[in-house]
Amino acid sequence: MESTLIGTSKWDLDTPALCVDLDVFERNIATMQTKLAAMHVASRPHAKSHRCPAVARRQLAAGSIGICAAKISEAEVFSANGIAPILMTTSNVSANKIRRAMALRKANPQFIQAVDYPQNARDLDAAAAASGIVADVVVDVAIGTRSGVPAGDQALALAQLVDTLPHLTLRGLICYDGSAQHIKGFTHRRDQTLKRFEPSLATYERFTRAGLSTEIFSGGGTGTYNILPQASSALTDVQVGSYVFMDCQYLEIGGESNEQVYTDFDPSLTVLTTVLNTYFARSITTDAGAKALTLNRPGPWVIGEKGFAYDAGSDEFGVITYETAEKSYTVGDTLELIVPHCDPVVNEYDQMYAIRNGRVEAVWPILARGHSQ
Repeated sequence: MESTLIGTSKWDLDTPALCVDLDVFERNIATMQTKLAAMHVASRPHAKSHRCPAVARRQLAAGSIGICAAKISEAEVFSANGIAPILMTTSNVSANKIRRAMALRKANPQFIQAVDYPQNARDLDAAAAASGIVADVVVDVAIGTRSGVPAGDQALALAQLVDTLPHLTLRGLICYDGSAQHIKGFTHRRDQTLKRFEPSLATYERFTRAGLSTEIFSGGGTGTYNILPQASSALTDVQVGSYVFMDCQYLEIGGESNEQVYTDFDPSLTVLTTVLNTYFARSITTDAGAKALTLNRPGPWVIGEKGFAYDAGSDEFGVITYETAEKSYTVGDTLELIVPHCDPVVNEYDQMYAIRNGRVEAVWPILARGHSQ
């Protein structure tokens, strides 16, 4: 999407405003593709991190094999905007969502959805039959207790059931360990990730021995993209997401080359905020509170100010406290913030400004904003 703002300085934007540094953004995508290529693993980015078809198109153009969607409404938006290879990683269990999933599959043959209960598989099969299609599914194998069928016997039995249902096609299995992504310290994160993945790997091997499809064997994320491929050469892709933007939560986990700060990818996503009040000693009030930044922790980082503590606890206002500052600030000054957690912050905005060399190059609508059903 082009805009009348093209050529405008980003500092002229009303704030709070969500901005993407295009040079950093493009470098992050290229870095991920290069690193994964060396490990012979593909990327299948999670679109919940950006909710933006313009970003997804750039990921696919760079070599990603598809995107992941968390919810059916999200998948519908991306498919309607020309993004075809979509893997929905959350199962559809209500009758309405199942009908919508089948309508999406009928319109988009590259749509794949997850299943983790036998009855859900039977419901999907019946709905596919009613729609006159054969739907593609993957078995969601649990790591932890958040979602998915337990690894081992139950996962194998579910896959075997899917394999017998005439209106479903088994495409493989997904094994996403969400809680591993933010384990602090690379060595600890690596050890825990590989250990927790062992039941999933054993399940994959049982699928293979049983003659079941393992065309897709997907897992991992931004925090473990360079760890999980060590577990098995059979892994087909990693479900990276936040790498395109980065945020405070990821920056503080540490990486392989730096145990304190995760430096594999750089922050490309920021929120611009305006200073509203400087009356009080060692305190600054801004116009970016919880509605602009969410209540996620750690709080935002102010670029250029290491000693600032930013509290976004108020709905409309952010409050910065500090002992020392690199410069003095007056009402109307603009600050640039690294966001706490990119996924929910993006969901607070209608659009993001794509900026290069300090000027707006494009405006990308966040078309899947609020699509959380």
